[in-house]
Amino acid sequence: MFNILVVEDDQELRELFCTVLSDNGYHPLPAEDGAAALELLEKHYIDLIISDIMMPNIDGYTLIRELREAQYMMPILIITAKDSPSDKQACFRAGIDDYMVKPIDVNEMIWRVEALLRRSQIISERRLKLGGTLFDYASLTVSAPDKADEVLPQKEFLLIYKLASSPNRIFTRRQLMDEIWGVDTETDPHTLDVHINRLRERFRDNPDFEIATVRGLGYKVVRK
Repeated sequence: MFNILVVEDDQELRELFCTVLSDNGYHPLPAEDGAAALELLEKHYIDLIISDIMMPNIDGYTLIRELREAQYMMPILIITAKDSPSDKQACFRAGIDDYMVKPIDVNEMIWRVEALLRRSQIISERRLKLGGTLFDYASLTVSAPDKADEVLPQKEFLLIYKLASSPNRIFTRRQLMDEIWGVDTETDPHTLDVHINRLRERFRDNPDFEIATVRGLGYKVVRK
């Protein structure tokens, strides 16, 4: 099931979008503004974002810029009442993938979501490529140059996939524990270090990346 982040300050619209997405087999996560959206992004893997522009605290323009600067590359669909060419141009230049003007047909929203996911190759396969190394989410497999495909234990794969999805971005220990083991986990935080050490051993000869420790913060994947 694909996670769709719905960022909309109008409660009625937010609930409507979430209901329609849920009815069509998606898992919606509601956020009332950009600030709430960024908090959810720290805790959940998001496949696609639907966002308004005019919102309190952090508006849509700022949210888009922050996401793209942080190397979040999931598709973004803007749904807004702002319909001028300059508004559309600003959003597309900031890095969005599609734009709808309110009031909208929710069926069309679903068609656009499907098209965006299909275009980003998320529907058929969740794959991530870093240099010559391919991470296949469906099979938990990592394919490295001149090396046989390697199937990883689930937690190890989810951890390296998360890190590799945003090279050079620092993920805190808390973020990684919440994302991979769950917010309410009672797992010993030392487990994260064990998994990181196993991944480093597995990929110590990988020509494309390495896992770096950021003292006092957490970990990140860096390109070689």
